[in-house]
Amino acid sequence: MQRRNNIRRGARAMLAALAAVTVLPVAAQQYGIPAILKGVGIDQNLNAQLPLEAQFRDETGATVRLGNYFRGRPVILNLVYYKCPMLCNLILSGMVKTLRRVDLNPGTDFDIVTISFDPKETPQVAAAKRQSYLTQYNRPGAAEAWHFLTGDEAQIHKVTDAVGFHYQWDERQHSWAHASAIFVATPDGRLSRYLYGIDYRDRDLRLSLVEASANKIGTLSDQALLFCYHYDPANGRYGLVIMNIIRLLCTLTALALAAFVILALWRERRLRQTWRPLPHA
Repeated sequence: MQRRNNIRRGARAMLAALAAVTVLPVAAQQYGIPAILKGVGIDQNLNAQLPLEAQFRDETGATVRLGNYFRGRPVILNLVYYKCPMLCNLILSGMVKTLRRVDLNPGTDFDIVTISFDPKETPQVAAAKRQSYLTQYNRPGAAEAWHFLTGDEAQIHKVTDAVGFHYQWDERQHSWAHASAIFVATPDGRLSRYLYGIDYRDRDLRLSLVEASANKIGTLSDQALLFCYHYDPANGRYGLVIMNIIRLLCTLTALALAAFVILALWRERRLRQTWRPLPHA
């Protein structure tokens, strides 16, 4: 009886999944995307140069150049707005949660720059948000490495256009409609990696920073992982490179066989050197 009920539940679940696959695309085609979302999204501009000359205000209100924060280390860049009721907080919290599990150090291995794309936001708002996330991160060096910036519309657009970050003001909801991602840049300000969503895998963020640093940070195991994993721009994640793994296994097999042959020849030579014939009676 229990088995029959399980079969029925499985059948219902399968039918529901088939219905969703069939109906949802038709509904999307019939009703279309909301107008506010048509101008929202992220274009990957890999290797594009960030406008390091763009000017902002830091959390203290001082005028700064974006280039001030590119100091020979990779930079994690966030584009959010500080009064966001939900998504921006999830982006920053997701990044902090991942960084707390990664044993790379802010201020030594990388820096973080968070920019508000809302030109109405002030350094006071930025300072409050910064303190909240520094407390959440709770890592030595973070206070010197993580900066929250505000700026006018022209300077903001220099950065968002370079990144390919498109957002729209939703008058009905009185909020900004935008996509979710974090961006990793090289020490000279070129966009290196895009990591989408609000939950970032430890391996993806770590390897992104190692690659952006031109392997100046990280460990030998990171170099091995970079040989076996390749960044996929389509989903902003690192995936296994089967051919590289096959090449690695073939190389290891060849080395093992060579070591076996060398050892066998060495043992045979040792036996010849130590062997003495028995004396005749």
